[in-house]
Amino acid sequence: MSSLLLKNVRPMGNDAIDVFVSDSKIEKMEADITASDDVPMIDGEGRLLLPGLVNAHAHIDKNLLGLPWRPNSVPEPRRIKDYVDNERTVRAEMNIDAGKQSAIEVEMAIACGVTHIRTHVDIDTVAGLKHWEGVLQTGETYKDQLTLQTVAFPQSGMLIREGTVALLDEAIKMGGTAIGGLDPSIIDRDPVKHIDTVFEIADRYGVEVDIHLHEPGELGALSVELIADRTRALGLQGKVTISHVFCLGMVGEAHLDKLIGLLLDNDIAIMSLGSGTSAFPPLKKLYDAGVKLCTGTDGVHDLWGIYNSVNLLDRVRMLGYRCGFRRDEDVEFLLDVATYGGATVMKDDDYGLAIGKNADFLVIDGETPAQAVVDRPAPRYVIKGGQIVVENGTYIKN
Repeated sequence: MSSLLLKNVRPMGNDAIDVFVSDSKIEKMEADITASDDVPMIDGEGRLLLPGLVNAHAHIDKNLLGLPWRPNSVPEPRRIKDYVDNERTVRAEMNIDAGKQSAIEVEMAIACGVTHIRTHVDIDTVAGLKHWEGVLQTGETYKDQLTLQTVAFPQSGMLIREGTVALLDEAIKMGGTAIGGLDPSIIDRDPVKHIDTVFEIADRYGVEVDIHLHEPGELGALSVELIADRTRALGLQGKVTISHVFCLGMVGEAHLDKLIGLLLDNDIAIMSLGSGTSAFPPLKKLYDAGVKLCTGTDGVHDLWGIYNSVNLLDRVRMLGYRCGFRRDEDVEFLLDVATYGGATVMKDDDYGLAIGKNADFLVIDGETPAQAVVDRPAPRYVIKGGQIVVENGTYIKN
């Protein structure tokens, strides 16, 4: 299918128009477009047209979707380290196939309107590169239905487990998008060496950095400052994301303003989920200041928790609830974070509902984008690169 005509859709809830797609790009967006009889046509029947949803923070290698129910067995006091150690042990015992599980999650996500995923993939001295290889295969299998980026992620720690750095290095050589890190002080107990090691790999291979930072308050703020220092020193502005960053919701106003200045000066993006009972960054303040923002699903039905969903609109709704947003425009600000914000972080310059952009979008019920977030209906259609990949809420297997 090289061309597609989409009739009677309302981009972002605006007036109804038609959209003509040719060779995977949006060629026309106007009223009353006509095409030859051999061009497939979809009647949107006045539904919303939204850009593809961008899950900029996932862990598709570790879900338990489709497997027998596994009660959460993380022992008290349930620190980050306790979750990490439990997961590593249980995954090995269950012999989870990351290729199979990631494929299940990808198909479910596409059916919910997701067209882009950035996933962190566990790399440790127990599993080696097994999970990484499985996710890379999934990326190849679904390359025409999904834009997939991979982050080599030392979930079990990096410096504290000898051999992990070499595995991360090998993963990046195999085609990773970014190198990850994790709580440099709490996990590895050496923030300077941890961050230097992550950035050295990024600089050597020309990849991005995406660091998980759960560290609280002033401790987390120190890590943000160190990350900003390395970003500036190596000229990696625009290539660094800090994920979670709970500390931005914990420090005083003056310190927060200083940290925002560092983020802006070094073009560092922030990923926030608003998950659980944790503090989280003041998203509207960051957005208004000009900080790049994105969001995602995190791990779905895994050994950490059971509540996350593959449906990114669920995440937007949860963020809105946690932010205390009630106005449509505030909900739609968060939807912007889950679409254009994520695409910016994933460096997709051809993303968006505009002529010349990639035909990655969904047709969904709702009077307004805010209603789509609140109701979360299954998309009637999902289009990726001009191809129909979901029809009436069902993923179309190729």
